[in-house]
Amino acid sequence: MKFSVTLSSVKFGLIAALLVLFSTLNPTQAANYEEIDWVALMPEDDLSALLNRPEFLNDIADGSAADSVDDFASKQLEDEQAQRYQQALVSTRVIEAFDGKAIRIPGFIVPLEQNDEQKATAFFVVPYFGACLHMPPPPPNQILYVEYKEGIAVENLYDPYWFEGTVKIDNHESALGTSAYSLVLDSFALYEE
Repeated sequence: MKFSVTLSSVKFGLIAALLVLFSTLNPTQAANYEEIDWVALMPEDDLSALLNRPEFLNDIADGSAADSVDDFASKQLEDEQAQRYQQALVSTRVIEAFDGKAIRIPGFIVPLEQNDEQKATAFFVVPYFGACLHMPPPPPNQILYVEYKEGIAVENLYDPYWFEGTVKIDNHESALGTSAYSLVLDSFALYEE
């Protein structure tokens, strides 16, 4: 199933992601895991590019032929700001210091594979609901790929979780998106403030 992707939905997704990113996180933290915000996984210049989107995108009518990420990605842009924004939307650049680091991070599950019990055994962890399914995926450096043999029973895609595990720098491609990191999952729990 293919979903329509618009630049308006990218804007909404980035705003939603920032709301999740800058919200107050649970102060209870396991001693072995560093609790991080999603922006910590993104190089500063990628974040800056996404926060300073080109002005001309505001002039594109919602639902028009030009209102799609694919259309924007296919353009040869001369403006440096627009080029950096375009690059940041698909950036696989990572923060090397996270390779092998034990982290705790909140996120949403995007199932990729399920076992016979309908538990997600391979999935993306993303910073905001709807990423990859109803709106364009976040940049690859804002997606964690997880393989979890035991599986997680995902009853509601709206439910956020806490994830604890070890980060690996590892690209994984799927029809739903690309991740620049993977997470060797140790534990998970429903998100509670």
